[in-house]
Amino acid sequence: MSKNTVRIGCYSAFWGDSIEAAVQLVESQPPLDYLTADYLAEITMGIFAAKRLRRGGEPGEDYVGLFVKDTLPDLLPTIAKTGTKIVTNAGALDPFTCKDAIEAVLKEQGLEDKIKVAIVVGDDLLQGQAASMISDVQEQYGNQLQSFSPLSTTQHTIEADRMPSDDHSIISLNAYLGAGGVAAALAQGAQIVITGRTVDSALTVGPLMHEFGWNPQDPQYHNLLASASLAGHVIECGCHATGGNFTDWRLVTQAGHGGYSNMGYPIVEFDRAGHFTVTKPENTGGIVTPATVSEQILYETMDPARYIMPEVIVDLRQVKLEQVGQNRVKVTGTKGLPPTPWLKCCGIYIDTWQSSGDLFIAGEEAKEKAITIGHAIRDRCSAIFRRRGIEDFIAFNVEAIGGESLFGPNASKQSSREVLLRVTARHRNPGALTIFTREVNPMVTSGAPGMGFYGLPQILPNMVHFPALIPKTLVQTKVLVGKNNEESTIAWQKWDDALTFGQAPTPVPAIPEYKPEKGTPLVKTKLINVALGRSGDKGDVSNIGIIARDPRFLPYIKRSITEDAVGEFMRHHCHGPVKRYELPGLHAFNFVLTHSLGGGGITSMIVDRQGKAFAQLCLSGLEVELPANLLPKEQARL
Repeated sequence: MSKNTVRIGCYSAFWGDSIEAAVQLVESQPPLDYLTADYLAEITMGIFAAKRLRRGGEPGEDYVGLFVKDTLPDLLPTIAKTGTKIVTNAGALDPFTCKDAIEAVLKEQGLEDKIKVAIVVGDDLLQGQAASMISDVQEQYGNQLQSFSPLSTTQHTIEADRMPSDDHSIISLNAYLGAGGVAAALAQGAQIVITGRTVDSALTVGPLMHEFGWNPQDPQYHNLLASASLAGHVIECGCHATGGNFTDWRLVTQAGHGGYSNMGYPIVEFDRAGHFTVTKPENTGGIVTPATVSEQILYETMDPARYIMPEVIVDLRQVKLEQVGQNRVKVTGTKGLPPTPWLKCCGIYIDTWQSSGDLFIAGEEAKEKAITIGHAIRDRCSAIFRRRGIEDFIAFNVEAIGGESLFGPNASKQSSREVLLRVTARHRNPGALTIFTREVNPMVTSGAPGMGFYGLPQILPNMVHFPALIPKTLVQTKVLVGKNNEESTIAWQKWDDALTFGQAPTPVPAIPEYKPEKGTPLVKTKLINVALGRSGDKGDVSNIGIIARDPRFLPYIKRSITEDAVGEFMRHHCHGPVKRYELPGLHAFNFVLTHSLGGGGITSMIVDRQGKAFAQLCLSGLEVELPANLLPKEQARL
């Protein structure tokens, strides 16, 4: 490897990813320069916050103990020899205690004087409080916390998620810090850097800033940061870049090396010029192709011309991918602009109570039986409420899982003979939900035939995620390094005070739309036969990325798969506008569906809380019109 190239691998896409992946990457050859791990989803912050609240102020583990107890001990002997550095957001809500726990493990292995640990803090806007009210938060920050719009970088109320009121208890509020703190910690000799809430890509951008010493005065500075941010985005979700969650899943099973049972986790090799190659360890399962990398690039993005990070605005529209070897894809063409004056925040508040109950149902008309029984549970509880003077449910949802419940009115007519009934109830009074939990399982003996028990319902606080913005001037990033916690404060780089990013983006060549010609008959084919797709979530917003299998299909996809077509097909989920964006470099479109997840992943009442299957719904349910001579010779296999 050239000394001008930095190798970074990511072994964790979420809290709960395989702990074996870290060993796979740290033992790969040549040795990695950096090993990263992303543990913190929006849902994860809610889980930690709820645990902290339940303890009522008592000390506890508000960091990713899995990293400290189960992953790190296996890695330390190797990284002590190779010098591989670890950067992870395992600090969650308490990086300080996480650092103490890591240093205790180092002492146990006799490495306390060889490996230095640092933490990056400043993201916790509640400053350690277990709960707060929005009025108190606004008073603390000069009424400058504002809503976040998924459709506008300057008009922040447009289709924004609901902000909390003083009727709600905010249990966590964290700013997404940037990469500057990570870079500073590495510059001070840290081999393990722990953060709380940062943008996911900061775990990769920080090491690259440190290694290459990028100068803000360099005309290419923001392009370099943008490319680094994209590199971090590609690997932050682990195997998403190497064949995990990939539309053409059979290709993964045919690629050898154990397939899904031995998935290779992603590595980026980033060069000084700002280009990078995506790969994976030798002799591991999975595949790395322009298709797998494209799907991950589109995952959980909004406007591709304005993918906003703390240090840069990333323009993905002209990104190009090239297969440069087996399981090696080169990524070029990323552009960058100066950043905004704000940081995005991840907040969680409690709004009422929620409970779900499940029953399995089999036999003829299983779906119809499930829906009937679900409504019967609701009606029975409502009758009990009336008799006891209790108000009715705020919301109630019935799903026949296995009966195409996610497809709504687009479900096939074929009847399923085996489904899982899920009933989800929301109420202001947890006592009312106690009644609900007691009325689910009795339906096994008093309801329709072929039913069985499937667990006991639990009553949980209904946690709601809300994104927000806060001025960078109100957030201070601090770094504490080594056993003595040597502290430094990291200044923000210059941002775009003129808000020019709110203007129309620099034009790029548009994807042409097919105009029907006389004498050219068109035929219909499923979208999956001409495109790949991946969907993700950000709060109450879902995105669906659609990538043409062949650039020749693009004009026909553009004509058939419109905002209206997607909005109509997904109307049972999407209750706000749909916006379509173009990415000509990737031969792709990105659809942003606002108000489509029932309030967001931790509060949603549907089985697919995070819209992970939404792309597959569209690929298998929408159709594209194109000339018969362009029909793929082999249809895609679901």
